[in-house]
Amino acid sequence: MKKKSKIEKYTDQEALDFHNVGKSGKIEIISSKPMTTKRDLALAYSPGVAVPVKLIAKNPDAAYDYTTKGNLVAVISNGSAILGLGNLGALASKPVMEGKAVLFKRFADIDAIDLEIDTSDTSEIINSIANFGNSFGGINLEDIAAPDCFIIEEKLKEKLDIPIFHDDQHGTAIITLAALINALDISGKSIKDIKVVVNGAGASAMACTNLFKSSGVVNSNVIMLDRKGVIHKNRDNLNQWKSAHAIETKKRTLGEAIRDADVFLGLSAKGVLTKDMVKSMAKNPIIFACANPDPEIKPEEVFEVRDDAIVATGRSDYPNQVNNLIGFPYIFRGALDVRAKTINEEMKVAAAHAIAELAREDVPDEVVAAMGGERPHYGKEYIIPSTFDPRLISVIPIAVAKAAMKTKVARKEIENFENYKEQLKQRLDPSVTIMQGINSQIKKRQKKIVFADGEDENTLKAAIAFRNSQLGIPILVGKKEKIKERLREIGFSENFDIEVVNSTDKEKREKYVNYLFKKMQREQGLLERDCDRLVRNDRVIWASCMVSCGDADGAVTGNTRRYGASLEKITKVIEPRAGEIMFGLNMIVNKGKTVFIGDTSVHEYPSSEQLAEIAISSARVVRLFGFNPKVAFVSHSTFGQPSTSRTKHIKKAVEILKEKNVDFKFDGDMQPDVALNEKYKELYPFSEIVGGANILIMPGQHSAAISYKMMRELGGAKVIGPLLIGLGQPVEIAPLRSSTSDILNLASVAAYSADVINYNKKN
Repeated sequence: MKKKSKIEKYTDQEALDFHNVGKSGKIEIISSKPMTTKRDLALAYSPGVAVPVKLIAKNPDAAYDYTTKGNLVAVISNGSAILGLGNLGALASKPVMEGKAVLFKRFADIDAIDLEIDTSDTSEIINSIANFGNSFGGINLEDIAAPDCFIIEEKLKEKLDIPIFHDDQHGTAIITLAALINALDISGKSIKDIKVVVNGAGASAMACTNLFKSSGVVNSNVIMLDRKGVIHKNRDNLNQWKSAHAIETKKRTLGEAIRDADVFLGLSAKGVLTKDMVKSMAKNPIIFACANPDPEIKPEEVFEVRDDAIVATGRSDYPNQVNNLIGFPYIFRGALDVRAKTINEEMKVAAAHAIAELAREDVPDEVVAAMGGERPHYGKEYIIPSTFDPRLISVIPIAVAKAAMKTKVARKEIENFENYKEQLKQRLDPSVTIMQGINSQIKKRQKKIVFADGEDENTLKAAIAFRNSQLGIPILVGKKEKIKERLREIGFSENFDIEVVNSTDKEKREKYVNYLFKKMQREQGLLERDCDRLVRNDRVIWASCMVSCGDADGAVTGNTRRYGASLEKITKVIEPRAGEIMFGLNMIVNKGKTVFIGDTSVHEYPSSEQLAEIAISSARVVRLFGFNPKVAFVSHSTFGQPSTSRTKHIKKAVEILKEKNVDFKFDGDMQPDVALNEKYKELYPFSEIVGGANILIMPGQHSAAISYKMMRELGGAKVIGPLLIGLGQPVEIAPLRSSTSDILNLASVAAYSADVINYNKKN
């Protein structure tokens, strides 16, 4: 059994800040079509919009072709059962529903909008959704209390011919069934023979039990319990849903029901399953303790009394997490892509089997990288795929789509599933797993990272997030009283447990002055008092010395000064890696595409030789992130047209790479649209880079910096970096006024670099 990791903790203020920084909330709507000219507006609205209106009036299915319907899901709640918080009302559920909408987009490229219905009257809810439901391709019901959720879903399925899916029920059921399929396989048991105890009789428990039974578990072999005990035939006042699971039995308590049971499924409360109860279960027991945040029994308690058990929980800090996120985005993806009229039992079972089968496959290297360097193997501690397994999107939707087609609920047929699989992979940009993979890896080997600008608000918040997220050990450079004051200002406890260092530490100061004097007296003729002044007065110098002298593993600075000013100070202390060029590399993520741009921050006008070296180093770094490097040398011209002195300069860099016989694809010179847009492939069929480049080598720092900043500000691109490549130690520089998230990402990259790069290696 793996050792349980610490739970990530976040302060209330962090959560509030996250939802309030920039635009309030977590979602926004943008136009997918140009809206700049009078013609654009005329086509988008009046009079052009009348054409699809008339078409849809004649043929309602045309709405899938001419509106967002086919990729749009409504996330709906009345707030009657918000998380574990209870009935707090419709408006209070909005942050959760917005969050669900974001997950749809993040994991399956599905557009979703949240709708909160302020009533507890089931008839009103049903009528409201029925009246606007056909505007959407599917409806995801969320956080609605039982039994209302059963009634609402059942009636809506009668009224609407689009998927209606209460995720609290069916999402949990699908993932749990997948876990059960594999647990039975590993323990050598048959689903037709097992005895199952279900502790809990809410929406999730009902759905799990129904799906278990439809998959082969015998009805009489399932005992369900609620707060009053076993649900049996002789009990009075059972509603129609509980009575469906009532059986003839003399057992009345969990202790009696669990004896000789093969499977325990808990969707109830903390601590209800005892070690003595576990002892009484059958050989090779399967225990799914899914109460959140604390399970019915902790896995370590199970293993104190049974070494033959398979255990799953709802928690991310134990193996085998039963997490709905493995299911609902991909189930809807498959249903939407065939324009399904419903999500039926066959589609749910198909999804469960696809998830189970994925866990049995060997995990490839790119998935290992996305999962933080761990290579799980099918067995007792790996019966469910990781939430961040990028293969999920290319496996589950296909299974769901095939089941929909087979059961005749699909309006649209998929003719080529190999093509469909490739399309699904392209929907999930690989960059979305990069920071997750990096963060997963650095959690295992806690690196000490210095945050040089410790009194800056965003830097301080990033250091707190770095610590709370268990990414590593932050060290702040600054005055303790000033940092305490800043903590009070931003709503944190001034006694927050983070190490604060500064030049009042006499022992460290003398150590760093001595180090700097030995390094700089010959290079720059500095006296010892000059070095003492630098160490005393400059936090960037101090932080760099901490890394060079082994008191920290890496550092992040910047944010309060120009990039060049920070770099100048760092390079007084730390030299470039031997045999490497130093430059800035930015990762740009926009509209499902990831592109790396260099050099964005160091060389104003790199020579041809430097451009070639930047390309070589960029390819190496990009491979570390899991990409196959394809380098385009970008210019104002394409393959020499028009020809200028700068064009010749770039073409020479291409020739240098040809002579070096490098192990990655490259080409140039070419304009950026030629490098990135596939429509140009037919014009330049001789080039393997046209339309598919993921590394853009810019002719100068000015063009590189202008490009990525314009993409960020005008195009809404996500920018990570610039990453400082080629420095002799892992130090990253945040641009002026970086956000907390930007600084946190750079701190993670510094920790990752400290872990995977051998800085002592001489090239």
